[in-house]
Amino acid sequence: MSEFSNALSVSSSGLKAQAARLRHVSENISNADTPGYRRKTVPFEAVRDMSTNAESVQVGRVTLDQSDLAKVYDPSHPMADGSGHYEGSNVDLMIEIADAREAQRSYEANLKMFDQTRQMSASLMELLRR
Repeated sequence: MSEFSNALSVSSSGLKAQAARLRHVSENISNADTPGYRRKTVPFEAVRDMSTNAESVQVGRVTLDQSDLAKVYDPSHPMADGSGHYEGSNVDLMIEIADAREAQRSYEANLKMFDQTRQMSASLMELLRR
């Protein structure tokens, strides 16, 4: 039964990681028009549990994208400098939408793996009862 619990822990760690990724993507999208906002990125790290020898994934430290901020021309904006420009955000909505779709699909794959493992475990228990 430990293989079933390992599979469940691997898929649940994937669910948690993709949920965190989606959370940061939604923050990026909601702050796309915030002046000076830098896009957040979430790296994943593989972790091995030495007691069960199972690998899982966890979210690493959130980092800020250091690419240049967009220069926006709006002389009436309160943050505009003498030339009428201010720094916008470095969030690209197309990238964020693609990241959201990828995270959603990965979440669904982990959920399917979790459900299949649960069904296999239930089928095994049913066979053992006979």
